Amino acid sequence: MTLKELLEEEKDPQMERELRKKFSLLEKKLEDLHIRSLLNRPEDKANAILSIHSGAGGTDSCDWAQILLRMYTNWANNKGYNVRLVDLTSAEEAGIKSATLLVEGEFAYGYLKEEAGIHRLIRISPFDASSRRHTSFAAVDVIPEVEEKEVQIKEEDLKIETFRAGGPGGQHVNVTDSAVRITHLPTGIIVQCQDQRSQHKNKAMALRILKSRLHNLKEIEKKKELRKRHREKMRIEWGSQARSYVFHPYKMVKDHRTQLEVSDVESVLNGEIDRFIIASLKQKSGQ
Repeated sequence: MTLKELLEEEKDPQMERELRKKFSLLEKKLEDLHIRSLLNRPEDKANAILSIHSGAGGTDSCDWAQILLRMYTNWANNKGYNVRLVDLTSAEEAGIKSATLLVEGEFAYGYLKEEAGIHRLIRISPFDASSRRHTSFAAVDVIPEVEEKEVQIKEEDLKIETFRAGGPGGQHVNVTDSAVRITHLPTGIIVQCQDQRSQHKNKAMALRILKSRLHNLKEIEKKKELRKRHREKMRIEWGSQARSYVFHPYKMVKDHRTQLEVSDVESVLNGEIDRFIIASLKQKSGQ
């Protein structure tokens, strides 16, 4: 019997509310199962390492990078994921120059991989005395965390440095040199970790991230070679424009890959980005 037939038969307002509620929950479960079916690559189930880097735009872009950091933290918390701010470099005046999050939980990478690219903000700058409109950019990079046994690193290939951890407004400041910076000499990849008070724990976390970055580099090189063989043009994910967030002269968030647009900018910046992630996943699957 369909929901419509049940409602017509019962003609009970309370029953109608209950049935509609159950139907909505069923729809949501079916949609969740459908989205999970699109996350069918082996790495989709992995934890995600998400990095944010401020771009052109000075203080405005540093502030924008910090807004994005909050957006992704809120999204991950709402999903029930464990979020660790592994590294953060504050800007001189306001905001951040860069930050790295480790998002732990099933399918964290599968969802967040859709966020990689350039994110652009257009607004009246709070840092401009003349209240002019500014455009700010920040780059988001997302890679899966790999099993440590998948990547072997030679000790002689590493340069390990320690320094004193710190944060904005005196937060997370440590009086000892517990923060760790590891440079992989053959590739030049640098990883920092300062979220723990223990130097040993920070080193272990930095190595986890380094191994994931090295694995990702190998995967990129493999894809380049395959595309070269087939004479295909390579899409540079890092340089692709993902999304624009406009506060002035109108309010709109537009995804440039799926063309999805919404007007509620505030809710998006508070972490409600599932609609964009789902649209991107469906587009890639050809639906």
